[in-house]
This record gives sequence, structure tokens and C-alpha cells, in this order.
Amino acid sequence: MKQRLFLQIDNAPLIIFRMFLGFLLACETFGAIATGWVKSNLVDPTFTFSFIGLEWLQPLPGYGMYIYFCVMGILGLLVMIGYKYRWTLGLYTLLWAGAYFMQKTSYNNHYYLLLLVCIIMLFLPAHRYASVDAKQNPLIRKFTMPAWCSWVMIVQIFIVYFFATLAKFYPGWLNGTFVHNLLDYSVTHEALNKIMTHKAFYLFITYAGMAFDLFVVPLMLFKRTRTIAFVASIIFHIFNSITLQIGIFPFFALSFAVFFYPPDTIRRIFLKKKPAVKYAGEPTSEGRAVFWYFFIPYLLIQVLLPLRHYAIKGDVLLTEEGHRMSWRMMLRSRSGYTNFKIVDKKTGLPLFYNLREELTAKQVSSMETKPDMIWQTAQHIKEHFKKQGKDAAVYADTKVSINGGPYERLIDENTDLATAEWDYFFHCNWVLLPENKLSVTD
Repeated sequence: MKQRLFLQIDNAPLIIFRMFLGFLLACETFGAIATGWVKSNLVDPTFTFSFIGLEWLQPLPGYGMYIYFCVMGILGLLVMIGYKYRWTLGLYTLLWAGAYFMQKTSYNNHYYLLLLVCIIMLFLPAHRYASVDAKQNPLIRKFTMPAWCSWVMIVQIFIVYFFATLAKFYPGWLNGTFVHNLLDYSVTHEALNKIMTHKAFYLFITYAGMAFDLFVVPLMLFKRTRTIAFVASIIFHIFNSITLQIGIFPFFALSFAVFFYPPDTIRRIFLKKKPAVKYAGEPTSEGRAVFWYFFIPYLLIQVLLPLRHYAIKGDVLLTEEGHRMSWRMMLRSRSGYTNFKIVDKKTGLPLFYNLREELTAKQVSSMETKPDMIWQTAQHIKEHFKKQGKDAAVYADTKVSINGGPYERLIDENTDLATAEWDYFFHCNWVLLPENKLSVTD
């Protein structure tokens, strides 16, 4: 198996994927401006909910974020044509990481996947053919790559789908509740809504979705089932694109198909002028150190991250601890509320703080059911009053419903969140667990 990883194969799949990736990077960033995403998440707010520890990472003032995303869009196009490939992709990766870690109000798993794939592609020789770089410097031109370049991508997408399947093994998914609620919310056409919220239909979608996530990658690996699996992928992702409107992710996921088909097939379809590789199958020493010392640890981390919530107390569906970066995609809906009680520690008198003067409606809606964002809001309130010379205690009355179920108290209302510690790796004691929380019906 080791030897097979280092056999030379036609690099057509990697070259075509670079073109697809660059185009999609441009679509994602220019589209974020066109759809108002940048405005609502990075321009309108007075501050954003950055990842904890990166609070200094805030949007540029004025029209800065529009320029920021325009630069990323241009960089995406340069990646597509392979101009100064490692520099343009490296800068895009850095800027995209900034945008990703800068806000959690509109968290989406494909933002994370884009970041990971950009990091992977930085280490792959995707500019060796059909690129401006190869035209300007013929010495770097090459028709082959080590087989592991394809396998890294295959394993990455398998990790995504496998853990997406594993996360669905909970009652709210298995009984179809989440899918029913999602379709009822997403499909606004009356006749279609009636069809799609019928029990037979939403249960079919529920289990077809699980089956697709679990089997699509294994089926794509075998010649007899590959085309059937690819057609199923097209149907699945187009359906999601139409009904859920989740941006570029469906098309991004489809682009990985180039790594499953024989490289020569990809060459004949997309790069007809590219010479056939006569010495494919011979071993190469190219990239051995990168594979063993970067990609093996990287893939190990990718396997461990989605498992970390098993080492944290409580149900991740409720507590959210270990939810992000774990491929828990389109899995559950959260609703609820948070009311803050603020007290001047010196006088014991209540303090007034108008949350909606600081946060947009979208930020409030996202924040009030998520412990980390509630804690960050408490820290922001504390700093707000500190500037006035007051030492404020901040308490949160928070109740949350999962998939429209009964409301549960989420935060210990007797804990001063202004002084509470945030645990980066394990459970925060002020986030209530089943044994110490109360239902609103109690």
C-alpha cells in the first residue's frame, strides 16, 4: 500500500480541481458581496463574535470588508488560471481564515471545508500544467503527480461524509423531525410544501440522506458503482441547492469527483491537448516528506476533532461544546431566548444595557441559544460598564429548544458570566447538563 501511494499518475484530476476550486473561491467571495452576506455579517455589526481567543480579529472599518472580499475574489480567479499559484492561494487562505474566524453569526460547515481544502492545495503541485506559472517557467511543467495527492482529497471528503452520518444517529433525525421542520421552513411553495412535509416523503429524505452520506465515497471508489454514485451525488446536491440555498457547497462537493475517476479519463474529458503519460505507474520520491510529516498528522487531527465531543460532558446537541469543526451539518434546529440581568457589584442596583443597540437582529438570534456567544456577550457587557467605572455582574436567563421540542434551561442563572471562565477544551460548569437543568414545565 505504501508503494502505491507514491506511484506516478496523470495529474489531470489535480489540475482540473485547481480550476474548479479557483472559480468557486471567486464565486463564494464575490457572491458574499452580491447577496448582502458581507453587509449583514461584517459591515452592519458594531462588533462580531470572533472565535474565542481571537476577539482582536474584527472587520475593517467603512467599506474595508468589501475591498477585502473583492481582493479574495480576484485571488480566486488567479488560482484558477494558476498565476503565482502558491502566493495567490496562500494569500487567499490567509484572508479566508481571517473571515472564517472573524464571525460565528453565520457559521457554515462549507466555510471550514474551504479553509481545509485551501490548506491542502497549498502543498500539492496543482500549477504544473495548464497554468500561467507553467507557461512562464517551463521547467516546472509536469504531467504526473504522486498517487497520494488524489488519496488525500478522497480521505478528506470521506471524513466529512462519515462524521456527517455518525452525527445523525439521534432521535430527532431518525424520526424525521428535523428534516420535516427544515423542509417546512425552506419550501415556501404551498403545493410543494404539502408534498415535501408528507411523512412518507420526509422520512425518505431522512434515510436517503443518511445512506448517501455513508455510502457515496465507498461507491465512488469502485468502477461498477462509480457512475451511479456520481449521478446520485448530482441529484442529492442539486436538490439541496434548490431547497436549502446553501451557496457553493453542492458544487464544491461535486468537484471532488475528479479524484475518483481514472486520471486518464479526466484528461480525455477536460484536457484533450494534454499528452498521455507513458511512464505512469512508476514510483516517485516527490512529496514523500510532505506526505509523512504534514498530511498524516493533518488527517489524524481531522479524525480526532469530530470525536472530541465524546470526551466532553453533556449532549453536544444541547451544549454545543464540540459542535464546530465536527461535520455536524444540517443536523438540528435551535430556538430559544436569553435575557441578561446586570447588577452593579458595588451598589447592588440593576444596570440597564440595550443589547439591540450593539447587536444586529441576526446576531441576537444566533447568540441567544449558543453558550460561547452568550459568554462573549457577557464579557462585552462587562467591558461596556468598565469604561463607565462600574464593576458589573452579568447573569443569563437562557432556555433552548432543539427541533421544536420542550424548552430546557441552558445556562446556570446564578453564575456571574462576567467572571466565569471559558474552558477551551472541555465542559464549562455553568452550562447545565441533564442532571442539573430544569424544564420550563417544572
